[in-house]
Amino acid sequence: MLTSIKTNHLTSSGQKLGMMYFRVAMVLFGAQLLMGLIAAIQFLYPGFLFELFDFSVARMVHINALVVWMLYAMIGSVYYMLSEETEHAGVAMGLGKLAFWVLTLAVTVVVLVYIFIQIGPGKESTIWLINEGREYLEAPRWADIGIVVVVLTFYWNVFATYMAGKKTGIMTVMVANLMALAGLYLAGMFFTDNISMDQYWWWWVIHLWVEATWEVFVGTLAAYALIKIIGARREVVEMWLWIEVLMLFGSGILGLGHHYFWIGTPEYWWEIGALFSALEPVPLIAMFVHVLYDWGKEQGGSGARETVKNNPAMAWLVTNAFGNFLGAGIWGFFHTLPQVNIYTHGTQFTAAHGHLAFFGAYATILVGMMYVGLQGAYGVKEMKSTFNSKMAIFLITFGVVGMTVALTIAGYEQVLVERAELGGGWNAFFTAQDLPWYIQAQLWRTIMGVVTLVGFVYLVIDLLTIGKKAQQAEA
Repeated sequence: MLTSIKTNHLTSSGQKLGMMYFRVAMVLFGAQLLMGLIAAIQFLYPGFLFELFDFSVARMVHINALVVWMLYAMIGSVYYMLSEETEHAGVAMGLGKLAFWVLTLAVTVVVLVYIFIQIGPGKESTIWLINEGREYLEAPRWADIGIVVVVLTFYWNVFATYMAGKKTGIMTVMVANLMALAGLYLAGMFFTDNISMDQYWWWWVIHLWVEATWEVFVGTLAAYALIKIIGARREVVEMWLWIEVLMLFGSGILGLGHHYFWIGTPEYWWEIGALFSALEPVPLIAMFVHVLYDWGKEQGGSGARETVKNNPAMAWLVTNAFGNFLGAGIWGFFHTLPQVNIYTHGTQFTAAHGHLAFFGAYATILVGMMYVGLQGAYGVKEMKSTFNSKMAIFLITFGVVGMTVALTIAGYEQVLVERAELGGGWNAFFTAQDLPWYIQAQLWRTIMGVVTLVGFVYLVIDLLTIGKKAQQAEA
């Protein structure tokens, strides 16, 4: 899939390697959406594929495919921008290519084990070969170790190239952030007997990745893409990038406290966590607004559209700015306040936040970077939006927002009935899931999932064809 995309205009081996990562990312993106749709159907019809492909497995593959395709796209984005930012061809890219194939083989084996073996006995061999049994970190132990080796190889490629080439502010932040990105994963590779302590370190992987390192990562990609697409001033984007580092590494660690309400830590974490987790999207939005303001001022309002060198990428970047604010900021904030979270925790409010936050904050910018990569791969000066690219961004965004609204309604029903009225016990849990509000919300979630999947099909078609169309237009 996507092998028809040409890279003959790319002179850097790092950029070609980045395009390889993009291809696999799109395959995993499709798998994530398909598994999510299966799980959504199983919410409505629990007997669907029962004992053949159970909900627990569909959900597990859905979530893990999400994380892995985004990591693939992140690594691909770094490899693509590396040579341009450092003005260096790249150090040890042959080793990086070997790591790509090792990672892809490992991911394939893990997914096949998830699907065909699924679970195992409570033995050490199960932890090493099938599933570690920790939510969101289900990879078997051998794959955990392999991921660390691959990420360290990737980091060596980036760090060594950075040291040998030009040192821009964007790459300085990226190199520092990648060290944290790789290091935090180690916190999820050991167990402790105390459940509160174990959950404490588990959250450091699950959410500190998202609330600190991933957000800074997105900031560096946005800074690079805005320079490429509209010629944003480097001093402006780098200024906001440093502000983001200061805010996100502080607010990310402190914002993690909104999870501590449930694992036996002191009460002062409640307010600290709720406050600082809401601050995380602010620097990214400020950078975007500042850049667009300067850009519009320079264009004087006339012919500004002509200066956008990549319309599909720019559309996804704009969606990222709004989606990050809504998904991570608004939807995250209104259910993490401890006074609210005591009712909303573990309901579909969490799923609503998760869907919009991951899409708005990460998926959008990564798809935008794929379009930036395509422009370089085909060697075109401008890339205009096509019917397929417009349909893709509209349907995917509409579908995800629709799922978010549906899940919010389902969560609202759970809060009213299960938590407030019936007290939150097991009977209340099952009663709430049988009422019309909940069932109708899950039906709409499934319908919007289909809309999202159709949008993905348009996206794949566009990624396969837009480069050739741009070449023909220029010719």
